[in-house]
Order: sequence, then structure tokens, then C-alpha cells
Amino acid sequence: MTIRVLIADDQMMVRQGFTVLLNAEPGIEVVGQAVDGLDAVGKVAELAPDVVLMDIRMPRLGGIDATRSITGAPGSTVRVLVLTTFDLDEYVYEALRAGASGFLLKDASAAELARAVRVVAAGDALLAPNITKRLIAEFSRVSSAPRAPSRDRVGDLTGRETEVLSLVAQGLSNAEIAGRLVVAEQTVKTHVSRILVKLGLRDRTQAAVYAYESGLVRPAGY
Repeated sequence: MTIRVLIADDQMMVRQGFTVLLNAEPGIEVVGQAVDGLDAVGKVAELAPDVVLMDIRMPRLGGIDATRSITGAPGSTVRVLVLTTFDLDEYVYEALRAGASGFLLKDASAAELARAVRVVAAGDALLAPNITKRLIAEFSRVSSAPRAPSRDRVGDLTGRETEVLSLVAQGLSNAEIAGRLVVAEQTVKTHVSRILVKLGLRDRTQAAVYAYESGLVRPAGY
């Protein structure tokens, strides 16, 4: 199946450059461009893309609010990949909380761009290990006190699923989790799928955010 992509950025050169790069990739098609967040929300409703490449800083409606609107729409399956100029600026954390599946630097190569789109379209998180560590540090900064785990949905998980969720939150891949638990990688994939369904989450990124915000996993020092 062809992955349908919408590019939302207020810089025409960025939109056109990414369009050329992605349209040259097999199995990927850029179906539209948006000049700001408000335009992106409208184009998503009109074009039904699979993935939105979303700039954070845009006029009228910024990328974070646009992401929240798109991913929060009833029945939405659109994945948002945040575009940023800096390695991890102060807005990335809020973008992930708003529903983004990961982020990508604007100076990424064509291969990195295509891989990112495919990873996010498949429902996987796009967070490098060093970014996960910084994300955890951010959770530490914004958490004023340790919290007891929220039992509203965490209680629906089995002991093994809770264990897998904790490892996902630490940034481990399925293969790494399989090695840690001495099980098959397919078994881990099954656990992750069930976790997402039980918790009503979109992907691994949201699972990691949920694990910390629910108090199931606590940053070091808490």
C-alpha cells in the first residue's frame, strides 16, 4: 500500500524539497501541502493522509495545537511526525504529549526522511535512544513529586504486559526487550499490540508517555 503524506510547513522551500524527495521513494506519495497548522487540520480532513510531516513553529495555528487537533479527532489514525530545526528543542516534549509519534530534523537525508515516514506509518515510535533519555530527563524536570500508578487502565494489563510497557518506556526496541525477557521477538510484538489496545493508545511513543505520566514508571531519582 502507498503511504499518503501531507507536508505542513510555512517555508515553501521545505515543502517543495520534501515533496520531491518523498515522491521519488517507492510506496510513498505526497498528497498535499499545508502552509500552517490551521491549513494542515483542514487538509487532513480533506485528503486523509496516513502521515503528516508537521513543523512546530507556524503562523495562525502552531504545530503542537494542530497535532493535538488531528490526533484527537474521533477515529483518527493519522500519524504525525514533527519537523524541527534543533536536535530537541523545548517544544518536542509537548508535541509528543499532543499525540506526535516522533520527530525528525529538517536537515535529514532523503533516506532518513523516507525511513521515518515508513516507521511512523507502521505505528512504531521514532525516538532514538539518546532522545528517549532526554525525554525521560524532561519528565524528571516537570514532575514535582512521585505519583502512584494510575489504576484506571494500567490495572487491565497482565504482569508481563506491565513489564513490557516499562521497558518500552525506557526506549528498548522489541528485539532488546525479547533479549531481556528471554522470549521471541514476535511475543514482544504481541504484548505491545495488546498494551496499545488495552490502554487505548496510538503507538509506542504514546505508550512511553503514558507509562511516565501514569506513574507506572518513574524517572531516576524519584
